[in-house]
Amino acid sequence: MTNEKTEKLQKMLAELGFGSRRELEQWIGSGRIVVNGQPAHIGQRVTGKDRIQVDGKVVNRRSSESCRVLVYNKPAGVICSRRDPEGRKSVFDDLPKVRNGRWISVGRLDIQTTGLLLLSNDGALANRMTHPSTGLDREYAVRVIGKLSDTAIQRLLDGVEIDGELHRFNDVQYYNGSGINHWYHVVLMEGKNREVRRLFDAEKLTVSRLKRVRFGPVMLPSTLPRGRILELGHADLKALYKLLRLPLIARPERHREHRRSLLLPYPELPNLQ
Repeated sequence: MTNEKTEKLQKMLAELGFGSRRELEQWIGSGRIVVNGQPAHIGQRVTGKDRIQVDGKVVNRRSSESCRVLVYNKPAGVICSRRDPEGRKSVFDDLPKVRNGRWISVGRLDIQTTGLLLLSNDGALANRMTHPSTGLDREYAVRVIGKLSDTAIQRLLDGVEIDGELHRFNDVQYYNGSGINHWYHVVLMEGKNREVRRLFDAEKLTVSRLKRVRFGPVMLPSTLPRGRILELGHADLKALYKLLRLPLIARPERHREHRRSLLLPYPELPNLQ
């Protein structure tokens, strides 16, 4: 007799792209998820033979669905939440359809921050890329009113305590500027809520524009207009999943190759097993 492999229901659904584990626990609690005709319960484990329904629709396992990653150049004024009581435009409004699961944003950008936002139908990839232990950095182009002194730059690299928590840049590079406006490129490891703005605020400088230009090895192409999307080609998907040490489910024929890669060379991630 063989034992069927089991996994937690919310983990399986999160990896299919239905939402975060916390969201899915709320769905389970509200009765939106059914397993084999019975309401699911928190902590329930399922096998490949179980029949799972979300909002009455049967869930197909990801074995038949290709992993996809979108590169989106987010404009200002667009939110990263799916729904908004104020009716503001969401990054999810105009995405291509997925047959199974749904798109998940890989991290977030606040409403006024522009630039690179990754979206995937693979919850495992989204979790791996955003988890602090993975060690992926984020790079931002920042326009500020004023200019940092060498001493201020060193303070931002050493770390600044804000509301009892230490924040710091991993790198600060002056880019260009004139008059009162100056551009910097800064690198963060986590990108906590409004962290770039708060660090410059600590040096009495106001951020007038903020744009994410890189997330780990994925760069924002300078030719991609705001509000437009590119999908990673098969070669880039293979390289990204290999870096993250995740299994890739993908059919090469469904991914158009771009003239050039959207990935930069990136060091191995020593914390991953």
